Amino acid sequence: MPPRPVSQATHSRVPLPVIRPPGAVDEGGFLDACTRCAECVSACPHDAIHLAPDRFRVARGTPIIDPAIQPCLMCEDTPCVSACPTGALLPTQPRAIASATIQTWTCLAHQGGICFACVEQCPVPGAITMNSGKPEIDPAVCTGCGVCHYVCPAPENAVRIMPVPDRPTSKESS
Repeated sequence: MPPRPVSQATHSRVPLPVIRPPGAVDEGGFLDACTRCAECVSACPHDAIHLAPDRFRVARGTPIIDPAIQPCLMCEDTPCVSACPTGALLPTQPRAIASATIQTWTCLAHQGGICFACVEQCPVPGAITMNSGKPEIDPAVCTGCGVCHYVCPAPENAVRIMPVPDRPTSKESS
């Protein structure tokens, strides 16, 4: 039996805690617009976009990014956005897909070790800098791509990635 359609009013009240590809509109608009065609998945040259599994209920089959599996490498030409035929991903939307924070109590550099893997691998210039031998994330520059989380060598990952909670609607970003 196919899934029951969910009205925008139902799913726009509580955004799903998922990381969407760059260019995603607000969650309610995204779920309404996304046809689950997987064109963005095919277009991603780094295999960072996956389809949400069944446990995501109304969002199952929609594109998500899980930085623990493969982070978004923030392609300049955003092929995922160009591939989207429905307007669920738009070039006018902000590039930020999530926010990253460093949990200092698990970060090797913050605990006296030497580590700069996150700074060295970050694809966004200036998003992570070293200050007195410790990495710091500039939230105004960080796109939340998840590379820092992916490369963190700490026994307990020191980088927390949280989805952007308030993506603008397609009308707000125009």
